[in-house]
Amino acid sequence: MPSRRTLLAATAGVTAGLSVGPHAYSLGSDERALRSLVSRMTLPEKVGQLFVVRVHGHSATAPDQADIDANLKELGVRTAAELVAKYRVGGIIYFTSNHNTRDPQQIAELSNGIQRASLEQPRGLPVLISTDQEHGAVCRIGRPATLFPGAMAIGAGGSTADARTVGRVSGAELRAMGVRQDYSPDADVNVNPANPVIGVRSFGADPDAAGALVAAGVRGYQEAGVAATAKHFPGHGDTAVDSHTGFPVITHSRELWEKLDAVPFRAAVGAGVDSVMTAHIQFPALDDSGDPATLSHPVVTGILRGELGYDGVVVTDSLSMAGVRTKYGDDRVPVLALKAGVDQLLDPPALDVAWNAVLKAVRDGELTESRLDESVLRVLRLKSRLGLLDRPYVDAKDVRRVVGTARHLATADRVAERTTTLLVNESDLLPLSPRTHGKVLVVGADPASPSGTTGPPTGVLAAALTELGFTARALSTGTDPSAATVDAAVAAAEGTDAVVVGTYNVTAGSGQQRLVEQLVGTGRPVVAVAMRNPYDVAQLPTARSCLATYCWTDVELRAAARVIAGRVAPRGRLPVPVGRADDPAQVLYPIGHGLTYQTYAADRA
Repeated sequence: MPSRRTLLAATAGVTAGLSVGPHAYSLGSDERALRSLVSRMTLPEKVGQLFVVRVHGHSATAPDQADIDANLKELGVRTAAELVAKYRVGGIIYFTSNHNTRDPQQIAELSNGIQRASLEQPRGLPVLISTDQEHGAVCRIGRPATLFPGAMAIGAGGSTADARTVGRVSGAELRAMGVRQDYSPDADVNVNPANPVIGVRSFGADPDAAGALVAAGVRGYQEAGVAATAKHFPGHGDTAVDSHTGFPVITHSRELWEKLDAVPFRAAVGAGVDSVMTAHIQFPALDDSGDPATLSHPVVTGILRGELGYDGVVVTDSLSMAGVRTKYGDDRVPVLALKAGVDQLLDPPALDVAWNAVLKAVRDGELTESRLDESVLRVLRLKSRLGLLDRPYVDAKDVRRVVGTARHLATADRVAERTTTLLVNESDLLPLSPRTHGKVLVVGADPASPSGTTGPPTGVLAAALTELGFTARALSTGTDPSAATVDAAVAAAEGTDAVVVGTYNVTAGSGQQRLVEQLVGTGRPVVAVAMRNPYDVAQLPTARSCLATYCWTDVELRAAARVIAGRVAPRGRLPVPVGRADDPAQVLYPIGHGLTYQTYAADRA
């Protein structure tokens, strides 16, 4: 393609020194070539490079009509190809809800279509395609791609080798599909059990343990040629407000921030993380202006760049979130973010408003063009480092060879087996044997699949137990079962040998709590499986056995079934403390708590 040859000629030597170290891209002729490239860009092209936007559709040129209509309404264009041509955007983010991620082959074709559309433009540059593939509770690309346990599960396993493996395998699959920037790992230290937005997305409440796992995850992704992203700076782990819908305030002192929130971000920077995502939170001890961290020069430039010494790409969290739109209008937010020191402007609510606001700010002198050049250069350095300037396209054969292979799926199962945490096991109820507890009823919540391709959880657990020799039946009772639903579950338990209950964020006096209590009242052995927050165990005092899986996707639930059946021993340890239900300040189970037992396989040996 002529435009690609022109690009490669213009950037000759850009990637020649990448093998000599993580920062080689900033040296010598490579840097000069990139600066020369920036100098030949028009102002609108520079503005475009700073935006990472969402677009509807499974194809860059021929999306479904509903997606065309959505694009016209939200973006004023019909397709992803028209989007890159009109705004010259530097990045596109994939979402399941935007129909970008139907299957691996389609994703690769969409990626190639986007690259082709961009490179066909005058002075066209490759697009940095990104997504949120955290695994666990946040996952945009589902089966047949490999799905791993999420961060808190990995925290329970405590293995930096596993964290690195997750990054390396997931990164290889993302790269094969044309996704070169992942908004993972989460570097927040989750010390608030009521946190509605982070929770199990965090590796845990111990900053040093979280930091080691964050650094390992960063290395894994970047070994696979995908940019890792540590988020959400300066730390979103202690809030009871979701920044998607509100404006959280973190009340930590500067000293506490240094000891707690900063630790995983320092670890990420030390590991050479390619990008850092900002949080839409107030942090008065770091900046008392009342501005969100995303728009804070003291936080982004003063602390992240100055004190932590970070000179990589800084990307905002979604600019469509309420946390960054509370104080300023949509035309001011992108300008203020750039003035704060941000490089990539992610997912603005109205692209035309944001794009024109930045263009106007430069033309009016509020932003200098040299300030834009700094961020454009960082984005181009990252694209160069990832090999996008040399090889922007992916090969369909690599998709089949890399994504969702038997080896990768087996690796995910082995990692999951090291994360399941046994919290309670009165009278050695577990493990269960098909010989003594052959008939099993599986009831509980069936929350929606994070990727849309797994579950339902009760069905997955029942199928897995059946494969292990039990006769298991699934009965979905929901996240808030009514009295009639609880009665039906109790009736279904008659004639069974054991009941497995999948719980999801249990609260005092809730239908889920009543369900467990009444099932225990039948006299059948009851095994509770906390499928999201391990804090559920505090609300289930009558359960004789309780496991934590930290997520409700198939790989975690299959591992839990193998633990229940005694095929593998529970090895996970709590990465967060669990407080008492009646007095959360009092620790019921501390960090590191986790029971185990001898497996039936060991007995047979």
